[in-house]
Amino acid sequence: MMTSLRSCSRLVLAIALVVTGLSACETSKKGIPEFTSPDKSDMSSRKQEAVSKVVASVGEKGLIKYLVPREQLALAFNRQFGDGTTIDKTMVRKVQGDPKDPASYYLVGLGLRNGMFRGMAVPLTLVSDKELSLRSNASRYVITGVGCTFCFFNFENNDIVGTTCEENTGGSSCDLRIQEGNTLFSR
Repeated sequence: MMTSLRSCSRLVLAIALVVTGLSACETSKKGIPEFTSPDKSDMSSRKQEAVSKVVASVGEKGLIKYLVPREQLALAFNRQFGDGTTIDKTMVRKVQGDPKDPASYYLVGLGLRNGMFRGMAVPLTLVSDKELSLRSNASRYVITGVGCTFCFFNFENNDIVGTTCEENTGGSSCDLRIQEGNTLFSR
């Protein structure tokens, strides 16, 4: 009982930290990711035609308006993981290393699998009328925490380049895998 309460409170703390710190604090950190590259044979057999879906729009003063309910986004992330991961927090995050640079946007899902932190980020495409579109050929950035209650994405030039564990205790790590394509909203 105490362990599950502690895990739950850590998740709530981690979500609060990501909401306040993901786009602001982590945009300038450099990291050395541990990741696996997609298999070239998988890429060549993949359908070239990309499916896209508008999931949000950028309003006045940069406010994000969700066009797809966040609950539906969480279910799409759960299906994409397909391994029992439960996503309970979804968001669109603006990443901008320098105010003069154009901004990038990511659709992010955060949750747990067997008590361990899991997260996924998928880049969004800014299209006309300030709409943010998710393309099926966009890569997935998947992080898994091992001994970490929360993992941060590290950015450089608006791109995800690694991860950081919230707490640096011995044996803790955040592993990043980059996977080609996504089926969050397949036909």
